[in-house]
Amino acid sequence: MSLINTGYLEYEELKSIQTLPSDKRYEEGPVAVIECVQEIPCNPCEASCKFGAIKIGEPITNLPILDDEKCVGCGFCVSKCPGLAIVIVNKAYSATSATVAFPFEYYPLPTEGEVRKALNRKGEYICDGKIVKVNNPASFDHTPVVTVEIPKKFADEVRTVERIHA
Repeated sequence: MSLINTGYLEYEELKSIQTLPSDKRYEEGPVAVIECVQEIPCNPCEASCKFGAIKIGEPITNLPILDDEKCVGCGFCVSKCPGLAIVIVNKAYSATSATVAFPFEYYPLPTEGEVRKALNRKGEYICDGKIVKVNNPASFDHTPVVTVEIPKKFADEVRTVERIHA
């Protein structure tokens, strides 16, 4: 299946379209994973990266390309992507756990230490995850970035946590 047919991106489809960080880079710590696969006129990710790790170039409809050697995993690009198509994955978090940081534009926000259901790109339950950080400075312009700790084997699948209705 494909994004155009299902409304969500399958991991195999992502791998066929985007350049993902290398296994070696994942071992070094947090790194951006760009899940943008539509050629639209957009470049806030490129403009926001202080390290020059994301390139779009000309024309502005090019897909963003990550230079994983330049990426420090700061996550600033996550909050700047209007398509919510960038996450930060840290497969080196611990021997058994990884973290995934993602945009979360719902209220109420999760709280640090809270356990929530971690979901995949389809919104399906994958595993329980512990919220380890909620970053929401004014510079993120109302796009909080939530970081969840999960079992390492799910780092390529988990992309959000369940939304709790107030």
